[in-house]
Amino acid sequence: MQADHASSDAGSARLDELAALFSAGPAVILTGAGISTDSGIPDYRGAGSPPRNPMRIDQFLSDERYRRRFWAGARVGAERLTGVEPNDGHRAVAALESAGRLNGVITQNVDGLHARAGARTVVELHGSGATIRCIVSGHRWSRAEVLTWFDAANPGFAERNADAGITPDGDAEVGDTADVVVPICPACGGMLRPDVVYFGEHVAASVFAEAERLVGDAHALVVAGSSLAVNTGVRIVHRAERRGIPVAVINRGPTSIDDRASVRVRIDAGTTETLVGLVDRLGA
Repeated sequence: MQADHASSDAGSARLDELAALFSAGPAVILTGAGISTDSGIPDYRGAGSPPRNPMRIDQFLSDERYRRRFWAGARVGAERLTGVEPNDGHRAVAALESAGRLNGVITQNVDGLHARAGARTVVELHGSGATIRCIVSGHRWSRAEVLTWFDAANPGFAERNADAGITPDGDAEVGDTADVVVPICPACGGMLRPDVVYFGEHVAASVFAEAERLVGDAHALVVAGSSLAVNTGVRIVHRAERRGIPVAVINRGPTSIDDRASVRVRIDAGTTETLVGLVDRLGA
């Protein structure tokens, strides 16, 4: 019991230290998959995360088997994630922005939950999973609309695979996809792809420039729910370090910058509770 009390006191002190970073002015937050786990979306690398074999862009573009795998997973995943909503962590971030404590949100997630929670300035480093585009003509559709085309070409597929597990991308791990018919662009017959950054691709220069602008205007960088194992997030941290602003990390597991973060918040409560606690500390 005494150890629990000591742990609580330490967590409270770290939260006070984190809140103090906002005294100089608005910060910017960089979020990863760990902020969405309380919405029911699995983490990429946290404790208990399933092994991953992420699809690379060259595989998607060159091999029909990978496109079948993607569309099958997207369809079944959509069925499973119908009820996914922003959690208190997303709402806390939106509240901090609304109170002027954050100048914006930079996210590595493609789930759109920050905007749905009310955040106004959101830079989606890796794109939006809700948008599908044609690689030939550039036409864009909502994922929901394209998945109705999938259903028309693959009747009953979603129902037959309803028990497939969900991945951190919001898709499902579907086993047999040999007979899947892949949807194509109705305007030109071109290949359709999600408007996200695959492994093997780079974040668009304009998108990264917008993230850099937010870091350039911020007085601190808060990293929440990311292990910073992906280069894009590390580049954001480098920009903050070059400016000499403090960098705080809120994450249950280890990250690639643990040895140099100004404030390291690693408490049992997790990312959501820490962000909610920060709102309370700052009166946001």
